[in-house]
Amino acid sequence: MLDSRRIAVTGAGGYIGSRVVREFLDAGADVVAIDDLSGHQISAFPDARFVELDIRDEERLETALSDVDAVCHLAAISGIPDCEGDPDRAFSVNVQGTENLAWYCHKQGIPLAFASSMAVIGEPIEFPIGAEHPRDPVSLYGLTKKMNEDDIHDLAEGSFPAHLFLTANLYGTHEFGDATIGKETVINIFVRRALESKPLTVHRPGTQTFDFIHVNDVARAYRHSLSALLDGDYGATDIPLASGEQLSVTDVAELIQQVCAEERGYEPKIEYVEDPRESQPTGPDFTVDTATARDRLGFETEHTVEGTVRQALRRANQ
Repeated sequence: MLDSRRIAVTGAGGYIGSRVVREFLDAGADVVAIDDLSGHQISAFPDARFVELDIRDEERLETALSDVDAVCHLAAISGIPDCEGDPDRAFSVNVQGTENLAWYCHKQGIPLAFASSMAVIGEPIEFPIGAEHPRDPVSLYGLTKKMNEDDIHDLAEGSFPAHLFLTANLYGTHEFGDATIGKETVINIFVRRALESKPLTVHRPGTQTFDFIHVNDVARAYRHSLSALLDGDYGATDIPLASGEQLSVTDVAELIQQVCAEERGYEPKIEYVEDPRESQPTGPDFTVDTATARDRLGFETEHTVEGTVRQALRRANQ
């Protein structure tokens, strides 16, 4: 239970972080929302204590964390393009900043829930993709997350409980106050383009397949995680975080095309273009283990891609 617990959320102003803040507040927690406001979508947290800081500032970070019961660490330079655009900053924020947090949890013995990524896997070679799948990242983003995993595992041993979530591909939006929070993920982009009567642009070959999980489901998983960690044993546990809903990019485009025809009376075109990022996994299989999250956390997803797409396209008509 999180009632009356004080939980720090780094990256609180972001896509996932702002939803996690709301989840924790709804659970009765006292939230310390931490963000450097460099890439935020939310900068005001009326029901939480907001601290503007850069997680690389170890002294100020430890002051902000001085009275918390647990940490949910979501702050990062996220995604392949942003990391490749400024690799020095990506390394210092993702690796050094996370080391600061993990070191503090090590010293204080407080739980840590951390957002890793399926990007640590690279090209999958074992299915379903589980916690023990070999790490072979093909991008700087994935490499920084792999380094984070190594650091947290080493520091958590005998010192603090931790969950590291290998999170699948996100989609969906959520509400925070009067704002609608989203991110440029493939499903969200396709929905927006369908609403604008623009073509759905698929990077060849289109068979690139991923597991897709709604941002609201991810936020609920962190709520389950912190509840378990606060009563958990020392050491780090890797947990795949996925829905089991496996779709290729072409599948997504065709689904949105069909739902748009049903809900809005027209079919957006699908156009195939060359993929500018050669470092993306291109396999036709991306089956992910969902049993670990269910067994360890009692977590199951509530959202589906079709349901979310249909709601978004239908709501635009209202």
